[in-house]
Amino acid sequence: MNYLSFRTMVASVTAILFTFIFGGKIIGRLRKKQIGETIRDLGLEGQMQKKGTPTMGGIIIILGTLIPVLLFADLTNVYIQLLILTTVWCGGIGLWDDSIKIFKKKKEGMSERTKLILQVILGLIIGLFVCYSPNIVVREKVPVNPQTIVAEGQDTNLTPNSVRQIQSGTYKEEDVVKSTKTTIPFVKNHEFDYKSLTPFKGAMGWYTKWMIYVIMIVLVITACSNGTNLTDGIDGLAAGTSAIVGIVIGILAWLSGNIVNSNYLNIMYIPGTGEIAIFMGAFVGTLIGFLWYNSYPAQVFMGDTGSLTIGGIIGVSGVLIRKELLLPLLCGIFLMESLSVLMQRVYFKATRKKYGEGRRIWSMTPLHHHFQDKVEPSGSIIFHKPVPPHHEAKITVRFWIVGIILAVSTLALLKIR
Repeated sequence: MNYLSFRTMVASVTAILFTFIFGGKIIGRLRKKQIGETIRDLGLEGQMQKKGTPTMGGIIIILGTLIPVLLFADLTNVYIQLLILTTVWCGGIGLWDDSIKIFKKKKEGMSERTKLILQVILGLIIGLFVCYSPNIVVREKVPVNPQTIVAEGQDTNLTPNSVRQIQSGTYKEEDVVKSTKTTIPFVKNHEFDYKSLTPFKGAMGWYTKWMIYVIMIVLVITACSNGTNLTDGIDGLAAGTSAIVGIVIGILAWLSGNIVNSNYLNIMYIPGTGEIAIFMGAFVGTLIGFLWYNSYPAQVFMGDTGSLTIGGIIGVSGVLIRKELLLPLLCGIFLMESLSVLMQRVYFKATRKKYGEGRRIWSMTPLHHHFQDKVEPSGSIIFHKPVPPHHEAKITVRFWIVGIILAVSTLALLKIR
């Protein structure tokens, strides 16, 4: 139980078994209480057949993730504590939203403003922890073998000043600092410091760089949460894509928390982040188990309870391992789904104001519905729907394939100098 790899595997298997054993019972309970999805007819193939399918299945994802984490992760670890907070917080927002839709019969759920405020508050909490917690640090100097370094007088992973310190006996082996550095490809040491964005120096510069960093954290967490929510539109799409993302984040967390591997890959060593791999193991395991019920034709939908939770976990974990600037590539599916909605809205409003009639970029958004749409809407469209439209199962698998390509590309960037 002292090995991260073993606890990660056990957490993943436990999550899968929990979902298999109790998922059906939870779905039965949701069906018994008539917690079913309300469907708005958009003219999509097979859409109305899903009416009444149990929703709020995100409860399975929340429990399937938290139970193995509570059993096998180090609960004194600040990263685990923040991820548990994220799961409960985002799950609570989703439950509230789904409850309004189901029990109060309001299809729009809670207002976008209320949802956004709650997501921003979570981002601020995470940002302040990153800023002030003494347990969230980065180790910037990692000697591999001080004796060898002193003998040879050089090492490519250390600065000349560090070599001189080792030779003089003044080098601190445990050199951990509070830092606003993050990981980004194509630059020296794969590192970018947010302090380069501030024009100030001294105390003002210190406060400004942390303010910029916290704002970035809020934006990342909010964008990931909403992006996953928009992707959850057809059976298995959000769960499968998120599982792929979770695997990569788990690998990066394990590498970042391992002194040898982080040094070999020339990525920053972040003490304690190895525990995030256990969380992501449970997270991916429960998503795989959830796919058993959510794959086409879905027996349950995750609802906002699941999609907001998944997005929150991905965003926060990406921030904690200092890989938030890699998320646009890794979460490219979520990004394109969000951009398709934003671009469609902006273009429609702009053309309606200019021509008196709104025009579209795609036949329907989010983007996955464009490939599924049966009926060509009236008016001008830049990209017409495919003929014939694709079945949703084919769309899901092809989006998974794109997600795998993006995941492999993200990992490959770590070795590009």
